[in-house]
Amino acid sequence: MTEKRFYATGKRKSAIARVYMKEGTGVLQVNKRSFDDYFPRESLKMLIQQPLETTGKKGLFDLYVNVGGGGIAGQAGAVKHGIAKALVEYDAELRTALKKAGFLTRDSRIKERKKYGQPGARKRFQFSKR
Repeated sequence: MTEKRFYATGKRKSAIARVYMKEGTGVLQVNKRSFDDYFPRESLKMLIQQPLETTGKKGLFDLYVNVGGGGIAGQAGAVKHGIAKALVEYDAELRTALKKAGFLTRDSRIKERKKYGQPGARKRFQFSKR
């Protein structure tokens, strides 16, 4: 008998996370490293596990995540988004709880591009009348 695997892609800022989920014992592996090793900050660990805690599925799935791009906080947000989408693929009835908590909405805030003739996206060079 083949095990059913669930796949979802999560995004945040410029980070993209590919989440592979299967029923198991609660193993969480990020880029072939342990979850605690990859995300050292406690706040990021809590952020990532929010979708599992909201649905009461913590410890029921083995999660294998490939994440790249952006910084550590953006990657954590992308993993959270991916886990939430994978849970919906596993059970469509979880969608209402996850949607209400705001885990299925992609945070679309990204860095604004730098404009030519300026030092940054919004910053201007000092104006001199004379």
